[in-house]
Amino acid sequence: MEEPLPKAAAIIVAAGSGSRSGGNIPKQFRIVRGKPMLRHSVEAFWAHPAFGTIIVVVAPGQNALAAAALEGLDGVIVVAGGPERRDSVNNAIQYLDINNFTGSTFIHDAARPFLSSTIIDRLLGALTSSDGAVPALPVVDSLSRGNAEGALTETVDRAQLFRIQTPQAFRHDVISKAHKAWNTGQIPTDDARMAMAAGFKVAIIEGDESLTKFTFADDFARQMVHSEAMHDVRTGMGYDVHRLAKGEELWLCGLRIAHEFGLEGHSDADVALHALTDAVLGAAALGDIGDHFPPSDVQWKGASSDRFLAHAVKLASDAGFCVTHLDVTIICEAPKIGPHKKAMQARVAEIAAIEPDRVSIKATTTEKLGFTGRSEGIAAQAIATLVK
Repeated sequence: MEEPLPKAAAIIVAAGSGSRSGGNIPKQFRIVRGKPMLRHSVEAFWAHPAFGTIIVVVAPGQNALAAAALEGLDGVIVVAGGPERRDSVNNAIQYLDINNFTGSTFIHDAARPFLSSTIIDRLLGALTSSDGAVPALPVVDSLSRGNAEGALTETVDRAQLFRIQTPQAFRHDVISKAHKAWNTGQIPTDDARMAMAAGFKVAIIEGDESLTKFTFADDFARQMVHSEAMHDVRTGMGYDVHRLAKGEELWLCGLRIAHEFGLEGHSDADVALHALTDAVLGAAALGDIGDHFPPSDVQWKGASSDRFLAHAVKLASDAGFCVTHLDVTIICEAPKIGPHKKAMQARVAEIAAIEPDRVSIKATTTEKLGFTGRSEGIAAQAIATLVK
C-alpha cells in the first residue's frame, strides 16, 4: 500500500476548450502577464508551504501544451479530464483517494490565474471550523428579472447574494463523499454545491477581484489593463549599432536574413535583439547587456542573441516583473525589413514568452545620412514595458 500524500493538495482544472475566449489555443495555455495562464495558478500553490501535492487536470490531446506551460516545475501530477468539469475534478479526487490522501483539498480553475497567498491562508483558516470554504464577493449591482420581451419585471434583493470564486477548499473526505453522493442527474455549477447537497457546511471567506475568471476574448485585454493600472509599470530604452561587413551572416530579431553583408560582433551581432535586451534590463534596473554578456568573455563568441533576450526576460521575471510590450525600430538602408516584419514579430514574441500582438517591429532609414545612410552599419532602438 502506498504512503499517504503529504500536506494539502491542489487540483487545478485546465481541461476546458476555452472556445468563448478566442485564440489559437485553449485559454489556459495562452500567455498572460508573461506566462501561460495555467502556470500562474500552479506557481501560487507551489510557493505556498501548505501544499505537498499539485494536480493539473487537462483534456485529451493537451499534454504537450501542459508540459510546455509547466516546464521546470517538477513533481506536478497531470491527470486526464472528463467530458464535464465535475468528471475532471472527480478524476483528480480519485487519484488522491487511491493514494490515501487525508488532508485538505483545494479545487481551482486555471482561468483564474491571479491567486494570492492571502486567499489561500483565509481558506485554510476557515477549514479549521468548517467542512469547506469558498472565496466570494458580495453583489453590488442592482439585480432584476426580465421577461421574454426584454422588459424588467421585478427587482431581486441582493443583500445575501454573492459571486462565488475559486479555489474552493474542503476536507478531503468531505469532497470525496460529496462527489460519490451526487446523483441528481444535473451538472453541478461548482464543488461547493455538491458538498452542500451532501449535507456539509461551506463557509464564505472574503474573495478578491483579482480572481475574476477569464471567459471571453475581451477579458484578456481588460484584465491586462486592470493589472497594469494597479501595479508598478516600468519603461526601459535600448540602443545598439553594428558594422556591416562582407562574409558575415545577417541576423535581425532572431532571424537570419539573406543579404550580401552581415553584421560584425562578438556574438551573432543581432542589433535588434541587443537593443531589446538592453531595454528589458533597463526597465528592471538590472544593468545592461555588457554587464551580463561581456564581449571579453569567450563563451559568448558567436552566441545566438536570442539567449540574451530570453535571459533578460528571465532576470526581470525573477525580480517580479513581466514583459507586457516590446517595441523595436531597425534603422538601415538595406535590406528591406517590411517583408520580414511578421516573422520577426512572431520570433521576438517566442523568445520573450509573450503574445505577438505585444511586439512591435518598425523600420526606417536616415535618408542616406550618417553611417546607416552610407550602409556602413545597422542601428536599432527599442522600448520595453514591464509590470510588477
